Amino acid sequence: MTHAALKATLTIETDKDLLDEIDALACQGERSRSEVVELALRQYLDAHDWQVERIREGIAAARAGNVRDAEDVFAEIRAKYGW
Repeated sequence: MTHAALKATLTIETDKDLLDEIDALACQGERSRSEVVELALRQYLDAHDWQVERIREGIAAARAGNVRDAEDVFAEIRAKYGW
């Protein structure tokens, strides 16, 4: 199976301003519009997967009783960053 056989077409409707930004980014990076959109979608999906996994870990930790009082956490942050 060739690499091209793994590709599929996606058609979307978007604002002209967003399309202009995509085109400008593609031109700056010497990439195609498709490459820019594919990269953006991949980064979005990777970030989403990461967030979902962190949420699952947090829920599991909470269910196991591994929690801290919010005020203790905020105090630690204030001390660390001088807020």
